[in-house]
Amino acid sequence: MSTELISEVTGTVWKILVQVGAGVTPDEPVLIVESMKMEIPVMSEEEGVLLALDVKEGDAVEDGQVVGQVGKRNG
Repeated sequence: MSTELISEVTGTVWKILVQVGAGVTPDEPVLIVESMKMEIPVMSEEEGVLLALDVKEGDAVEDGQVVGQVGKRNG
């Protein structure tokens, strides 16, 4: 089971803070979206591992867009 990471704003991926395969904790910022000169973090909602990122720095994202997946470690 995994949880989707969702951008809450339309903007540009400014910085990726966590690499795929790394552990994350609840409320940890995974990436930052820049929108209208504001930096809005996309936060993990659960403890686990960043399983996938569907964007890279510089990509445009839309409000409500899935940008990645967080899930439990296997094993």
